Amino acid sequence: MNYELFIRSGSQAVDFALLKDGRLIELHKEEEDNNFTVGDIFLAKIRKTVPGLNAAFVNVGYEKDGFLHYHDLGPKVLSLLKFIKSVNSGKLKDYSLKDFPFEKEIDKNGNINDALKTNQSILAQIVKEPISTKGPRLSSELSIAGRYIVLVPFSDRVSVSQKIESSEEKDRLKRLITSIKPKGFGVIIRTVAKGKKVAELDKDLQNLMERWTAMCKKLQGAHHPSKVLSELNRGASIIRDMFNDSFSAIHIDDETLYLQIKDYVQEIAPKNDNIVKFYDSNVPMFEKFGIERQIKTSFGKTVSSSKGAYLVIEHTEAMHVIDVNSGNRSNKQKTQEGTALEVNLIAATEVARQLRLRDMGGIIVVDFIDLASAAHRKELYNHLREEMKDDRAKHKILPPSKFGLIQITRQRVRPEINIKTREENPNVGSDGEIEAPIIVVNRINEEVKRLFKKDHKKITLNTHPFIAAFLTKGFPSVRTKWFLEHKKWVKIQPRDAYTYLEYHFHDKDGNLIK
Repeated sequence: MNYELFIRSGSQAVDFALLKDGRLIELHKEEEDNNFTVGDIFLAKIRKTVPGLNAAFVNVGYEKDGFLHYHDLGPKVLSLLKFIKSVNSGKLKDYSLKDFPFEKEIDKNGNINDALKTNQSILAQIVKEPISTKGPRLSSELSIAGRYIVLVPFSDRVSVSQKIESSEEKDRLKRLITSIKPKGFGVIIRTVAKGKKVAELDKDLQNLMERWTAMCKKLQGAHHPSKVLSELNRGASIIRDMFNDSFSAIHIDDETLYLQIKDYVQEIAPKNDNIVKFYDSNVPMFEKFGIERQIKTSFGKTVSSSKGAYLVIEHTEAMHVIDVNSGNRSNKQKTQEGTALEVNLIAATEVARQLRLRDMGGIIVVDFIDLASAAHRKELYNHLREEMKDDRAKHKILPPSKFGLIQITRQRVRPEINIKTREENPNVGSDGEIEAPIIVVNRINEEVKRLFKKDHKKITLNTHPFIAAFLTKGFPSVRTKWFLEHKKWVKIQPRDAYTYLEYHFHDKDGNLIK
C-alpha cells in the first residue's frame, strides 16, 4: 500500500488530494476564510438555553448560533465553568489542574438549565462544521489531538484505540501513559502509538500540555466570542492522523506551505522528512499527476468502475442512495450468481472510496445486485467492512437486508465535497448542461477495452468532432495508447451531425456494434 499527498495552494483556498496506490481516495479544500474548523476551541457565551431540546444555543461568532446538547457538555462541565471564571478574572495562574478543586459531575440524565445559564462564558469546541442552514455543532468536553495521543482536560481516564487489537500492547501503553500523564487530564491513546517508546509519547504529551497552557493564557481578558485554540491546517492534520511508513511522497506547490509541512514532518518523523517535496513547474501539479482527470471522472452522478460495472449516486434531503449496475461487461463467470457477486465486490470497493472521497455523511443506502446465497451475502458484507476499515470517519455498516440493501451511517462533520462535472451544452440550438468531455472519453475507453476483449479485429468509432480531436491529437494520443496496449488500430471518423455525447462503434463490415 502506497500513499501520496498532494497539496495545491491557490489564492483563496488550499486543496489536498490523497492518493492510495495512484488512486484518489480523499479530496479536501481548506478555504482561507473558514474560521470554524473541526477541533477549533472558542471562548463563547451562552445565548439561550432551550429545555425542550435539552440544549443551548451558543454565540461563537458564526452567523447562526452553535448548538450545544446536554450530552455534549461532558460530566465535568461545572469544573470547566469554574476554571474559566477563575482564569478570566486573573485569580488562577496555574493551568496544570494538579491543585485545582474539581466540582461534582453532572447527572447524565439531567436538564440543561441545571448546568448552564444565559450569558455564561464557556469553552466550546467545534465537532461538526456549519452545514447548509445550520450553525456548528459544539461540545464542551474538550480534547486536543496530538500525533500519538489525545489530551482530555478535566478527566482522569486513560483509554486505548479499539483498532489496537493486542491486549498486551494495550496494557503496555496504558501503563506508560498512566505513569507520565499529569493529574487532572485524561488521555486517549491513538492507533499510531502502537509500538512507540515512552520518550516519543512523553514528547507528544508535553507538546499538548504546551498548547493547553498557551490556550489558557489567551482566556484572561479575552473578548466573547474569540478563537483561543486552532486545529492544525488540513495538510498537517492529515499527516498527523495518517502518516506512516507507507507514505512515499508529499508534494507541495507553495514554498511557504512546503517549509511549514517539512518542519512538521521533521518534528513527528525526522527519518522521513526527505519525502516532502517542493513542486516547481509550469505544468499545474494536479494536471501533471493525473489528479484533475480523476476528479472529473469520480464526482459525476454516474461513476464507472472496473470491468464495466458502474454506480449511480443520488442525494436526497434525508439520505444518499447508491445503485449498483453490472453494465455491459465481459463475463468470465459461469453463473448469474457468480456474476452478481463479482460485480458487487467491485462495487463495494468503489462505494467505500466514494464515501471517503466525497465525504458523504448521514444515512447511505446501497442497492447491490441480489444474491441468493447467504455465504455470498456474508462475503460481500465482510468485503465492504474491510474496504472501509481505513476510513477515519466513524461509521456503522448493517448486514444486507432481505432486499439486498446495505445501510451505512457515516459521521458527518463538514460539508460534503461536491465537484461540478457538467458543462454547458456546446451543440448549436441546445440548452441545459451535459457531462464534461473527459467523462465521455472515459466511457469510450471502457468500450474499447471491452470490444478488443471480444476479439473484434477492426473497429471504427464515429463521434462528435470535438471528441474525435481529443482522441487523435497530441503525442502520444489516446488512440496511440490504445494501439500500444491492444496492438490494434481504431479508425476514428468525426460526425458533425452527432450530439456532443453521441458515439457509435462499427465493425469491419460497417455494422453497428451494440
